[in-house]
Amino acid sequence: MEVIEITAATVEEAIEKAEAQLGLSRDQFTVEVVSEGRSGILGVGSKEAVIKVTPATPPEEPCPEPVEADVVTAVTEVLDTLLGLLGVGGKVEVLSDETPLALDVQGDDLGILIGRRGQALASLEYVTKLIVAGRLKAWVRLEIDVAGYKRHRRDSLERLALYLADQVKSRQRAMTMEPMPAYERRIVHLALADDPDVTTHSIGEGENRKVVVMLRQG
Repeated sequence: MEVIEITAATVEEAIEKAEAQLGLSRDQFTVEVVSEGRSGILGVGSKEAVIKVTPATPPEEPCPEPVEADVVTAVTEVLDTLLGLLGVGGKVEVLSDETPLALDVQGDDLGILIGRRGQALASLEYVTKLIVAGRLKAWVRLEIDVAGYKRHRRDSLERLALYLADQVKSRQRAMTMEPMPAYERRIVHLALADDPDVTTHSIGEGENRKVVVMLRQG
């Protein structure tokens, strides 16, 4: 598998660039930190972080493969059980029985499953993956949505990214977005990855990490 070297201001930002460049999530490649980099003093003596990335799966979009019926049943049962433990009366629907298995929880008053900035939904998906992996002794690629939240959010972020790119070009200055979780920042990075006039990078730490849209140098 081809090893890709990526540089950025920090290791975390280099990993985000790798996700955007490869179109893969963090669990689909391994990272070797060559240099953690340093900020320097007033920019003097600064050094970029360098990582080597090895994709665990090919960067090309694989052909969808049918998910076995017993796997679909197991995932649905696990998610139903978690909803019951949370006291949420949602109904689990299978949107696609091809890899990655896609499910959506439908119902009323499901905001608790989404949470602030989609954090509760991200946790629900992660816990479901762990339980399913423990039950089936295999890692299952799956995506969980709630009332179409991810789809609507993705469309909204892509439109916003394109709008901000136009604003950056017309105003000739960088613009900073609100703090977002990693998977939402990746949507923005990917939306503008092929724009010849602007580029993106992330700033901040933890929950306050946000995307900056700026003009490409040169």
